[in-house]
Amino acid sequence: MRFDTVIIGGGLSGLVCGIDLAKQGKRCVIISAGQSALHFSSGSFDLLNALPDGTPVGSPLDVLEDLALQSPGHPYVKLGGERMKALAGMVPVFFREAGVVVEGNGCCNHFRVTPMGTLKPTWLTLEGYSWVKAEGGSLPWKKAVVLNVAGFLDFYPAFIADELNKRGVACVVRLFNMDALSHLRKSPSEMRSANIARVFEKQENLEVLGRILKKEAGDAEVVFLPAVFGLERRDSLAFLRQALGREVLVLPTLPPSVPGIHTQLQLRKYFQECGGVYMLGDNVLRAEIEGHRVKRVYSYNHGDIPFVADDVVLATGSFFSQGLIAEPGRVYEPVFGLDVDSLESREQWFDLNFFHKQAYQSFGVKTDGMFRGMKQGVALDNLYVAGAVLGGFDAVKEGCGGGVSILTALAVANQIIDKHK
Repeated sequence: MRFDTVIIGGGLSGLVCGIDLAKQGKRCVIISAGQSALHFSSGSFDLLNALPDGTPVGSPLDVLEDLALQSPGHPYVKLGGERMKALAGMVPVFFREAGVVVEGNGCCNHFRVTPMGTLKPTWLTLEGYSWVKAEGGSLPWKKAVVLNVAGFLDFYPAFIADELNKRGVACVVRLFNMDALSHLRKSPSEMRSANIARVFEKQENLEVLGRILKKEAGDAEVVFLPAVFGLERRDSLAFLRQALGREVLVLPTLPPSVPGIHTQLQLRKYFQECGGVYMLGDNVLRAEIEGHRVKRVYSYNHGDIPFVADDVVLATGSFFSQGLIAEPGRVYEPVFGLDVDSLESREQWFDLNFFHKQAYQSFGVKTDGMFRGMKQGVALDNLYVAGAVLGGFDAVKEGCGGGVSILTALAVANQIIDKHK
């Protein structure tokens, strides 16, 4: 099968890269094994929350020189300051065109409300999800209601109300029930966010929820709901706000993540509308490399029928997605056998204190300055690497996972387009 570009991995990075290429006329295929890390998303994307030494970051685009000094191999350092700023500025419009509306900018982090009611810095947050401009500032409400589905255990309204009360918001917790949700209570495993969200895909159930909001809101200025609607439809929150006549905001739950699934579905849909081919449920097993070029790629479902393309993008994610594999004595990249930035001694991979920095979090594929994958110290001419499979950054401690996935994907797409002009 012949394509202009084969993208291995259908998560955030693979979809962003594929969309950007398809919009510019490239015939692309995304080969995806299944669910991506978006299914665990908070509804926000981080750009850079802290430097490697732990220094908090308020304005990510203003600290790139410090980042380069502390972590010369960081993907942002390879992007360079000007290119990173340009790409970061494009992202909100890029997502809006794909049907995913986000709030925020790269000049200054804002603070999202976590499932426990605390505040964490972030870059972009999905429209309708709760956030504030400053961590120490006062909240814009005096009275609030946190409304939860009775029996839904992946949302903690008492913790959220407690945090809001500490910040001067008089907050109460209320529960609601609906006949349409009764079948989910037959098994505790069914009362999950994605299953509840499917119930609210139906207009009649959303209308019932609107009436419940009117009843339970009282004199509150804002009602907080768990993220259990808007799986596919994009108008759920607007409908509820109109029904109540006041502010309705959404808070993330424990996984599965409705905002993450929604984002994945919207990006996939837009990629296909742009002419891309999305092959779900297939694994790339191996590749043939000749003269520092990837010639053919073979997948499980297609057997001996190869994928042939001018360029290949590796966006398989890290350990979680099996883009990297760890064995007792080594870490390796399973498709191409690319060079991996890691440590030899297994004892150096981790810290026994779970909350300390873990070295393995920064393991990943080595690339040159153009994000071309390295094999035995040589960059492959037509193999590009993007997203979490890259090495040189710690997404957990630095708070940069979303930004690395998005910006490196856009950078790789630009490299491919420019190469063939």
